[in-house]
Amino acid sequence: MKPSDNPSTSHLVLIPSYNPGPKVYDTVRAARAAWNPVWVIVDGSDDGSAEGLLAMAEGDPGLRVEVLPENCGKGAAVLHGLRLAKAAGFTHALTMDSDGQHPAGQIPVFMARSAAEPSAMVLGLPQFDASAPRLRVWGRKISNSWANLETLWMGIGDSLFGFRVYPVAPLIAVMEKQHGMRRFDFDPEAAVRLCWRGVPPVNLPCPVRYFEPGEGGVSHFNYLRDNLLLARMHTRLFAGFLLRLPWLLWRQLTMRTSH
Repeated sequence: MKPSDNPSTSHLVLIPSYNPGPKVYDTVRAARAAWNPVWVIVDGSDDGSAEGLLAMAEGDPGLRVEVLPENCGKGAAVLHGLRLAKAAGFTHALTMDSDGQHPAGQIPVFMARSAAEPSAMVLGLPQFDASAPRLRVWGRKISNSWANLETLWMGIGDSLFGFRVYPVAPLIAVMEKQHGMRRFDFDPEAAVRLCWRGVPPVNLPCPVRYFEPGEGGVSHFNYLRDNLLLARMHTRLFAGFLLRLPWLLWRQLTMRTSH
């Protein structure tokens, strides 16, 4: 029996989507072929994709589509889905992008690892090919270095890659205490703050592909805006890291002595 034939009552796939282009339909079909259930949170899209996704969901009980009236940001869309998931009894959510960059075929692998280690977050470790923009590949190393410093190297392999399985309750608890984490800053801040909360990271390699516009690829990344957002986020996180440093050092020491 395929995973898509047997609906999970604990783990779901959560896809935030904003003006994703035509790739979204392939993404959702591939996710549904790999898992059941799949939920899509349409974050105020005005490109017609909401209507197309709603039509897909009408004939598929394993697909749920929620449409937000206005664009609120990736993190806000994920939080909306997480709250619904918690209310429905789900304990874990795998997040993935809607633009086709993330490999739906890896969903069962990540879900199985999450089921084996339910207290952990399972982070995708991106394996880039020639399609990846070099500037973004090198730029993410800066964010990764900050994230590892802020957690005293607890093991965040990649702070920005959004193909992940999160424990639902701890992530909601973290996000509801923050004013940030609602847009592009969601992924790295979620990883850091969950580490602070004691949720261990587990890293699994994961291929990623960037599509050119001629292939239907869509990117909403803005180098100036989003890098400034990341800079503000890491400034905020570093201040929090300094406040937590004695406790983080103590935890690292007790973990080493216990082993």
